[in-house]
Amino acid sequence: MANRHRSHRVVVIGLGRFGSSLARELTRSGGEVLGIDRDHKRVQRLADELTHTVVADTTDVDALSQLGVPDFRRAVVSIGSDIEASILTTSVLSELAIPNIWAKAVSRQHGRILERVGAHHVVLPEHEMGERVAHLVTGRMLDYIEFEDDYAIVKTTAPAEAIGKALGDTRLRHKYGVTVVGIKRSGKGFTYATAETVVHPDDILVVAGRRDEVERFADLT
Repeated sequence: MANRHRSHRVVVIGLGRFGSSLARELTRSGGEVLGIDRDHKRVQRLADELTHTVVADTTDVDALSQLGVPDFRRAVVSIGSDIEASILTTSVLSELAIPNIWAKAVSRQHGRILERVGAHHVVLPEHEMGERVAHLVTGRMLDYIEFEDDYAIVKTTAPAEAIGKALGDTRLRHKYGVTVVGIKRSGKGFTYATAETVVHPDDILVVAGRRDEVERFADLT
């Protein structure tokens, strides 16, 4: 029970727009959140919403140690424009042996540096949101989510070549490298797809695979 409680404790460093939104959502989800920022106004604004808030220099290992940050298993570095502070803070958290470190990056190069200094997960919110909207605007996809290592899940209409066939007979995975993981019929909810599932003209497919492969698949529709 103690481990379960500890897993819901998160330190969020950087309480700008992204960090404050994340911290609020974690709190609403029942987590214990320690919010840290150098800006007194940001900290004061969230004082009544988060479990704990504090003004501190997060590039100082001693300051974080005194705040009990080493006791947290999860940390998010959401520092925005100050890239140096972002990198140094991530390095300090790594030095403190935090098991799970998420870090916000403003560019892919910044993200690579964050990974080198100890980030386990890098988030590119502006870039990823831009890519997602671009895919939706083109009309090829109904929804698009990209994960690490260029892996993506998309929601798209069924291609003509699959209509009227069981998924196992379409050979979509062999031809395009994607896996149909779910399917939605008009007026019904999503269900898991099997090799025996027959694709209907109005079906919506949930497809997973490498980003370039799912994009190529979506171009068929």
